[in-house]
Amino acid sequence: VQLQASGGGLVQPGGSLRLSCPVSGFSLDYLAVGWFRQAPGKEREGVSCISSFDGSTSYVDSVKGRFTIVRDNAKNTVYLYMNTLKPEDTAVYYCATSIINYGSGLCPRETYEYDYWGKGTQVTVSS
Repeated sequence: VQLQASGGGLVQPGGSLRLSCPVSGFSLDYLAVGWFRQAPGKEREGVSCISSFDGSTSYVDSVKGRFTIVRDNAKNTVYLYMNTLKPEDTAVYYCATSIINYGSGLCPRETYEYDYWGKGTQVTVSS
């Protein structure tokens, strides 16, 4: 499995970005995908995930209502739409895949649950 996050950049507070994570080597029909981020001096944290079973999604509280994770199985790509960005969203963002299937309504949320990681993309929110 290979994947690579892209779409990061410099944006002003209140702005928007769309991150992309194309996956090759395995169908997204069977993989959960997670987005994680790591700010300088901080641990990597889970931002959002989407399950392989039924497309259920989950978000960390700090991004609920602002970020949306979307899976396009035809393109084998997962997107993270980020709106109303804040300076505290500044971090390197990573996408990762997991074969874990928890069933309806759940997706893996912890870093140890993910098997393959792409290189990150920098998101900087600053005026």
